[in-house]
Amino acid sequence: MSITDRPAGTVAHPEATGLALVPYGQGRIRGLDADELGAHGIAMDRLVALGLPVVPGLTVPTGSARALGEPGTAQAAVALVEQLSGRRVGDPARPLLLRLSASAPGEVAGLPPDLACLGATPDNAEDLCTVIGRAEGLYEAWAATVRMIAEYALDIPAAVLDDALLDAPEPRDRVEALLSLVAQYTERPFPVDPAEQLALAARAVLARWDSPRARRSRKAQKLAADLGIALHVQALRIGPSDRSGYGTAVSRHPETGRFSAEGSFFRGVRRSAPPPHTGEPLKKLTAGTTLLEHSLLTLERHLHAPVSVDFEVRDGEISLLAASVQSRPPLRASVCLAADLAQDGALEKEDAVRRISPAQVQELLHPQLKLTGDEDLLVRGLPASPGAATGVIALSSERALELAAEDTHAVLVMHETTPADVPGMLSAAAVLTGSGGIASHAAVVARGAGKPAVCGAEGLRVDRTAGTVRIGDRLLHEGDPVSLDGRTGAVYAGTLTISVAGPPPELSTLLEWADDTRRLGVRVNADTAAEVNTAVALGAEGVGLCRTEHQFLGERLPLIRSVILAADPAARDEALVALEHAQHEDFKALLAAVGDRPVTVRLLDAPLHEFLPAPGEAEAAGDTAAEQRAASLREANPMLGLRGVRLALLHERLYPAQAEALFSAWADVAATGVRPQLEVMIPLVSMPEELEAAAGFVRDAAATVAARTGVEVPYRLGTMIETPRAALMAAELAEHAEFFSFGTNDLTQLTYGFSRDDVERQVLASYQERGFLTASPFARLDPHGVGALIALAVERARSVRPDIKLGVCGEHGGDPESIAFCDDLGLDYVSCSAHRVPVARMAAAHSVLRGRGNERNRTAT
Repeated sequence: MSITDRPAGTVAHPEATGLALVPYGQGRIRGLDADELGAHGIAMDRLVALGLPVVPGLTVPTGSARALGEPGTAQAAVALVEQLSGRRVGDPARPLLLRLSASAPGEVAGLPPDLACLGATPDNAEDLCTVIGRAEGLYEAWAATVRMIAEYALDIPAAVLDDALLDAPEPRDRVEALLSLVAQYTERPFPVDPAEQLALAARAVLARWDSPRARRSRKAQKLAADLGIALHVQALRIGPSDRSGYGTAVSRHPETGRFSAEGSFFRGVRRSAPPPHTGEPLKKLTAGTTLLEHSLLTLERHLHAPVSVDFEVRDGEISLLAASVQSRPPLRASVCLAADLAQDGALEKEDAVRRISPAQVQELLHPQLKLTGDEDLLVRGLPASPGAATGVIALSSERALELAAEDTHAVLVMHETTPADVPGMLSAAAVLTGSGGIASHAAVVARGAGKPAVCGAEGLRVDRTAGTVRIGDRLLHEGDPVSLDGRTGAVYAGTLTISVAGPPPELSTLLEWADDTRRLGVRVNADTAAEVNTAVALGAEGVGLCRTEHQFLGERLPLIRSVILAADPAARDEALVALEHAQHEDFKALLAAVGDRPVTVRLLDAPLHEFLPAPGEAEAAGDTAAEQRAASLREANPMLGLRGVRLALLHERLYPAQAEALFSAWADVAATGVRPQLEVMIPLVSMPEELEAAAGFVRDAAATVAARTGVEVPYRLGTMIETPRAALMAAELAEHAEFFSFGTNDLTQLTYGFSRDDVERQVLASYQERGFLTASPFARLDPHGVGALIALAVERARSVRPDIKLGVCGEHGGDPESIAFCDDLGLDYVSCSAHRVPVARMAAAHSVLRGRGNERNRTAT
C-alpha cells in the first residue's frame, strides 16, 4: 500500500504551486477574502498589515487545499516556510518543525485539531529533545499527529490504533507504538521526509473534515455540508526551554478591565491542551512583555474590542501565532475599552456609548451569583429587584432586625410584606415573598432600597409558629442559609459565592457622555433624604416621585393610623398636628438633599389596608373601639377603594396638613439659600372635579404658610394619570394641572383589569408561555393599550396647555424599552428607583442614538 498517490519527488506545476501557497500577509494583496483564506489567514494578514511580528507561515486557500496532499505542493510549502523562517527542517543547529492547521471562513465548531511536529523522525527526536531540554511536550504532540494521520490518511481503523496504545501510557512509548503499527499496517515505514509528512497531514485534516461526524456537526450549526476550509502551514521553531515556549494573552485584566497583558506561558513545544497548572505568569517571559503589550494595544485600536493572542517565544523573540476578538470578554473590559478608545480619538463618544447596553449597566451595578451548574435550585419566582445576596432565613421583620444587630446577613422570607415590615426589609440582605408581583409593596420598597428581591415564589408557605418555610416538597427552617438572584428570580439552598458589585470609573465617563446625548430627563422615585443622596450620586436630576405614604412606614405608621382611626374630630385634629410635625421634619431633610433640583411630592396615596391594623391587632392591644373602626373600614378590593384623592376628600384636613408641612419645610430650606423646584401632585384622580377640589386644599395651605411665614412658596400643581378615565379626560384635567406624571403601575393594572399583586404569578407566566405576551406589562410598558392611552393623554393635554410638563414615574421609568417609548412620545422625563437611574440614563441615550441610526438608514435608502 502506497503512502502517497504520486511518486516521491514529483513536483506540482510551478504556476499551480504559486497560486496554492500564499505567505502570511499576501492574501489580500492577491485579492483573496475569508472564503478563500479562512478566518486564520485573514487574521494573519491583518497582523502583518499592522506591522506586528508573526510566526512565519503560509495559507493554502480553500479551493487549493487538496493540492497540499500532493507531494510536489507539499515540498514547495516546506521550502517556502524554510525560506520565510530562515531555518531548515533537519538542521541540528537551528531546528525547525512544521505545524498544520485549518480554518473556515467564520467561526465554526468541530474544526480538525492542529497537527504539529511535522518533520520529527526517530533519528532527530533525541537531538530535538536535547535542544529543548524536555521531551514530554515533543512526544505528546508528535503522538497526536501520527495518530490522526494513521486513522484519516492511512486508513488504519481507530479500534486498531486504540488497542495499540493501551499498553503505552507514556508519550514516547505511544510514538513508538504508532510508528510500529503504521509500518506493519502499510508495509512501509512512516515517512521521514517532511514534505511527505505534510502531504499526509493535509489529507488527514481534509478527511477528518469530510467525515460523517463532521458533516453532522455542520448540519447542526446550519452550515453547508460542503463548506470548505483553508490550510495553514506554520514554522515551529525549536529552541531551549529556558528561552522558548508559547502562551496565550488577553488585552484586559479580568477583574479591573484595565489594559494589561494577562495570560500564561508554557515552556517547550506547543500542545493543544497543555497540562493544567503548568503555565507560568507572563512576567517570567525572557523576552519581556513590551512587544506583547504593543501588539495587544495595536490590535485593540484596530479591532475596537478586547483581544486575545496566541504567541510563541523563540530565542527570546515573541511572534504571534493567532489573534482574535476575545470571546465573551468581561464586562468591565468592554466598558474600559470603550472609554479608552473614545478618549484616544479612535472612537466617537456616541459610538462608545452605543457599545454599552442598559442591561450591561445594570449588571455592573449589582452583585451577581457565581454559578457553577451544581446549585440546588429551590424555586424560581419573579425577578422583583436586581442583585444577589446570601443569608439565613428570617421569618419576621423583628428577626431580621435582630440578625442585623448581630452582623448576620438575613433573607427576609414572608408570604407578603406590609408597611410595618419596612424596618426589617431595610435591615435584611434580601427579600423573598410567596405572593405579589414586580409592582407589589415588597418589590417597590426593595428596589428603592437597592435590595435584591424575588416575589411571587410559587408554592412558598411560611409557618412562623413552627419556624419553617415549605417550598414545594422542601422544608427549610428559620436560620437555614439561602441565596437568591433578584435579576433572574432564582432562589438556591445554601450559601453561594457572590461577585462584588462595583463598576469601573470608566462607566461614569460613559454615562456622562450618555447625558450629553439623551434628550429625556432622568429623575428618581425617592422618599427620604438618604435615597435622594444615593440617586444624585448615581446621576439623578431631581425627584420625580416622593411617595409621602412611605414616610409613614415602620415606626411612623401609628401617625397615619391615628388619623384614619380617630374616634372623633378632636382626636383626628390632634393626630393631624402630630402628622404635620413629623412630615415637616421629613420634608426639610428631603428638600435639603434635593437642592435646587426639581422635586415632585405626591400627597398621600396608598390602599387603606396598608395603614389599618391586622385583624385582631388593635383588640390585642386593648383598644376594642379601634378594632371595630378598623373592621368597618376594611375593603373587599382596597386597590380600588378609599385611597388617593378619595381619602383626602373624605378627610378634608389630611391634604392641607401635608401641604402646610411641605410648604413650611420649603420656606425653612429656602432660608438657607436652597430653592428646590417644588411640584405638588394629586394622586388617583379620575374626575376634573376631584382635582379642582384637591387643588383648592393645596392653594389654601400655601396661603396659610405665606401668611404665617411671609414666604410665598413657588410651586407647580399637577396630577398623576393612573386611571384610564384620567387619560381620556386629559384635556379637562390639564385646565387645572401644570404637569402630569403617568403612574404606569396602576394605569397598567386598571387598563388590563389585572391585579398587580396576584396576576403575575398566576396568569402572566402562562400568557407568556402561550405567546400572548412577550413580557409582563408591569415590567415593560404595553405600547398598544396602556401606551395608546398615554399617547392620547399627551396629545389632549398639550392641546389645552402646550407647555405642560409630562413624565412617567411608574416602574416602567427604569425599563429601557419603555424609556424609548416615552422618548418617542416626547415626554420630558422618566423617574425610577435610585439604583436604576444609571440604566435609565444609558437607555435614554440609546433611544436617541437608535433614532439617529434609523434616520441615517432611511437617508441611505
